[in-house]
Order: sequence, then structure tokens, then C-alpha cells
Amino acid sequence: MQQAQLDNYKKLGLNIAYYRKLHGMSQNQLAEKVNISRTHMSRIETADCAVSLDVVFSICTALDVSPSKLFDFRE
Repeated sequence: MQQAQLDNYKKLGLNIAYYRKLHGMSQNQLAEKVNISRTHMSRIETADCAVSLDVVFSICTALDVSPSKLFDFRE
């Protein structure tokens, strides 16, 4: 992950956590639906790692939200 994009990864992670909680899901439940480990899901939400678009799109499907919702970064 490029350091210059760290803020965007943090915002993406916060949005994923927001919609996950809105759906009443735990990190483990979402991770199972996306076919990744709970640890990886945690690292995505805390911007501790980069995330591929494939995983982002899978998260969108699991949360029934459009990609634009996850990338709607509020200031």
C-alpha cells in the first residue's frame, strides 16, 4: 500500500465497518461470506493492509451495497 493513499484506505475501512455493523454482522460473519479470514477482514477495516478490488466487490455483494457507497469518503 502506498503511504500517500493510507487516508483513503482508512476511510474505506471505516465505511466497510459502518455497513457491516448496520447489517448486524460481526467481522467473522462478513469474512466468511467474503471467503477471507477474520484477521484479514480486521486488517482491511483498520487499513493495516491493502485490499484488492475483487475483495472489495465481494464485500459489496455480502453487504448489499454499491461500490460507490464504500468509496463515498466523508470529510
